[in-house]
Amino acid sequence: MIRTLDILLSLTGLITLSPVFLLLVLVGLADTGSPFFLQKRVGRSQEPFTLVKFRTMRIGTASVGTHDVDRSSLTKFGKVLRRTKLDEIPQLLNVLFGDMSLVGPRPCLPSQTALIRERNMRGVFLVRPGITGLAQVNGVDMSTPRRLARIDAILVRNLSLKCYAGLILATVTGRGFGDRVRSDT
Repeated sequence: MIRTLDILLSLTGLITLSPVFLLLVLVGLADTGSPFFLQKRVGRSQEPFTLVKFRTMRIGTASVGTHDVDRSSLTKFGKVLRRTKLDEIPQLLNVLFGDMSLVGPRPCLPSQTALIRERNMRGVFLVRPGITGLAQVNGVDMSTPRRLARIDAILVRNLSLKCYAGLILATVTGRGFGDRVRSDT
């Protein structure tokens, strides 16, 4: 059922947001000459896939986790995209093609070996990675691999239609769950 919702919602989002998508492509072309950012990520069953986002950083910026990048690498337009989360729109294509879900653990880089190890031990790779998830609405990023993997495992164990809908609603409304997730779980 979740995969069906992913397809319907991502397709609806792409159609509805197509004017915004086109505008962002044009502004991205003017900003960096290359509006899309493609990056290898680790997906379900640890299979690699190519994540698509709108480019927010200068061309040539190191391909590392966002928390490891110098903030001066962000372009002015990229700062706007990040603040408004519009850089995530192209990931709807990843959802439509089955690489991702709307809800799941954020896909990590192949170089994030500590996170991959922690997630593997907890069965996190049993599900598709997502655009949003429990860690995102709780403000937990990839800079704390063990804590992130624990929260991702909670999501995997509790992923239901109710959880899926609740996390989408929390993401869309900008209301996270605060710090209600115990880090020692």
